[in-house]
Amino acid sequence: MRCISDTGEQIGLLSTSEALRLAESRGLDLVEISPNAQPPVCRIMNFGKFRYEESRKDKLARKHQNTTVIKEVKFHLNVEEHDYTTKLHHIEDFLGKGQRVKTSLMFRGRENEHRDLGHALFERLQRDCEKFGVAEAPPKLFGHNLIMLLKPQKAGKGEGGGPASAPAVPPPPRPAAHPVG
Repeated sequence: MRCISDTGEQIGLLSTSEALRLAESRGLDLVEISPNAQPPVCRIMNFGKFRYEESRKDKLARKHQNTTVIKEVKFHLNVEEHDYTTKLHHIEDFLGKGQRVKTSLMFRGRENEHRDLGHALFERLQRDCEKFGVAEAPPKLFGHNLIMLLKPQKAGKGEGGGPASAPAVPPPPRPAAHPVG
């Protein structure tokens, strides 16, 4: 078998018994690296230390994995301008940190008749967020909720800007009050 020392230098072709004797004389283990090669390749190393270092590498790789975090911001149809800008600022912060944002708007009572105003609010939100995020899909209606997912803008596209530098867009019109009776 071909044998490699613990320092990485080629020892040469040795019999199994010679390689084992050499490894034991150094207080190390003989580990078969490539059993299918001709001749098979073995390395003299501390196998316990090797396994420990491999587990540390695996742990470090798991530590650096990106986990997808979805934050939720809830709106109502009659959101005031200050509340809208505050929520817009929160969305900008979340998207700036690389997190996805789920925006939802719940229609209550008579608001269900004015769902077009909810779509207009989300269109405005998309325009205001275009510098730092983009909608994954158009807003979708699930029961009484209108939902839209925003994802961070790719690097390089969303530089600068934000709610302060976004063009001022007037709020959507409110539904006219209808007399009951």
